[in-house]
Amino acid sequence: MNISLKKEIIWLIGGTSESVAIAQLLTEHNFPYIITVTTPSASKLYQKIKNPQIFVGKLSDREIYQLMAQNHITRVIDATHPFAVNISQEVINICRDLAIKYIRYERLSLSIPENNLITYVSCFNYLVVDNSPLKNKRVLLTIGAKFLPLFTNYHHQATLYTRILPYADSLHQAYQSGFECDRIIALRPPINYALEKALWQMWNIEIVVTKAGGKAGGEDIKYQVAKELNIPLIVIQRPNLEYPIVINTLDKILEMIT
Repeated sequence: MNISLKKEIIWLIGGTSESVAIAQLLTEHNFPYIITVTTPSASKLYQKIKNPQIFVGKLSDREIYQLMAQNHITRVIDATHPFAVNISQEVINICRDLAIKYIRYERLSLSIPENNLITYVSCFNYLVVDNSPLKNKRVLLTIGAKFLPLFTNYHHQATLYTRILPYADSLHQAYQSGFECDRIIALRPPINYALEKALWQMWNIEIVVTKAGGKAGGEDIKYQVAKELNIPLIVIQRPNLEYPIVINTLDKILEMIT
């Protein structure tokens, strides 16, 4: 990836709806910035932003150093998905090494108590063992395509369905993980209550697995549908990462970068 601009700029690590709102804010206040995303599809999120500087591709450590050096970056806003911990940890380490200010914009978590329908687990390993709660069930996985390989060898234990983003690489990952075309639905959030409920009913789902992605990931809608249909919902908790600075609201952005 060839990344080279001459201005001193802010690096916005994007690919989420929150990052679009941050880009709009930076544009309105005339802050020079660049956006990085991992896929061409993610770059389309910024179509309403005026002349965005977007770089597409996964960054190696060397490329991160290159980006920061060539563009004289002094501030980083990390607005990646809560489960994109690898890039976040890499950037935290490099920012610490270069004495560059790192700001984590973290979407708010939903606080819904565990009950007889909702179970919180810390990792996926609990779900792919012989005594898994998924065994012999019709299961909907709304966990993102990159986690589907964990279930490749579990298709003989349960009837697995998945909902993924409508990207070619996501579909490829699903097929590689053993999901046939009749077990895949490709949709981009937000997904409203009526559609979510209809999908669960269409496949006669008995249990759903999702990630703690917050309201932006439709977690609240899944809670409502689970309650309405009396279907158990397993929620994978967010990974633990020690961010140097964490903010949750847009009004804090300007305070942190000025």
